[in-house]
Amino acid sequence: MAEVNVWLWWQNALAGNIGPIHDGDPQQGYYRTRFKDKPWEPVAIWFEDGKWNAMRGDHQVDASDIWTWCCCNPISYEAYTKAIEGAGWDDEPETPAIGHNLPTDPFEALQVEFAAEREQAEAFMKKPITTQAEADRAAIWSKRLSTIAKKAADLHKVEKQPHLDAGRAVDDKWRTLKDEPDAISKKLKRHMDAFLQEEARKERERQAAARAEADRIQREADAARVAAEQAAAKNDNNAASDAAAEAERLAQQAAAAERDAQARNASAGRTGAKVSLRTFVFAEITDFDALLMALKDRAEIKEVVETLANRAARSGVELAGMAIRSEQRAA
Repeated sequence: MAEVNVWLWWQNALAGNIGPIHDGDPQQGYYRTRFKDKPWEPVAIWFEDGKWNAMRGDHQVDASDIWTWCCCNPISYEAYTKAIEGAGWDDEPETPAIGHNLPTDPFEALQVEFAAEREQAEAFMKKPITTQAEADRAAIWSKRLSTIAKKAADLHKVEKQPHLDAGRAVDDKWRTLKDEPDAISKKLKRHMDAFLQEEARKERERQAAARAEADRIQREADAARVAAEQAAAKNDNNAASDAAAEAERLAQQAAAAERDAQARNASAGRTGAKVSLRTFVFAEITDFDALLMALKDRAEIKEVVETLANRAARSGVELAGMAIRSEQRAA
């Protein structure tokens, strides 16, 4: 009668053929298991003296109880021996030696944990990955670090939430008194636009008339000055004196008319509450395509276009000027 191979189930599992699995029906071999987010622990299961035996690490456990927790994770005898001796797992990054005396403050404790993981991960990444075990270690390290990031995000949210709630309460308290008066203030200014624009039109007319009058008086002053010079040349002192006096009088009138010709901005209100017309510069798009071509080399335009193109690519829509591409990345 052929001897039964009690290792067959485990040997097949090592080769990738796991099963069948029945609760309470352990199979002899070497496995590993772990609690959530905890290191792997080696498991040995064997039949001896008419009963099933099992060891989880250095603790004896019930083989039927541990079976369904470890059966999908068969390991070689060499891996089991290495783990039992405390040498860890080839596909598992070493657990940072940070001890159990972590700071009580969650932020400081997470800083210590991250510093240890970062140091080992950065040292690991100095060499290319050449084996499956190294790729497995990289995947586990990535998971560990993303777990630290999630812990940090959760702790950050917990710590910040009271401040956010208090800030929202303050915002809600003041929102009406901030927003509504400001909105009405702006409406009042828009309500004044037509009146002030009409006043500005009248001012332009007044300024044009004042400028014309200033120019006329200046021409008369220039003529009086020429007359004074001519009379002086003829030694007609009386006429020269009269002409010079008239020229001076007209020059003063011209200066006054020049001041009166200066622009006066249309305004309303009084000091401290004065509203006047101001020039606001804005763009009116008259040719969208031409404008887009003029702006196409700006970084922010390229960023927007790239975002829209990626959105279209993920939806399977290929637009003119783009092609849908794909690449595989570790995720």
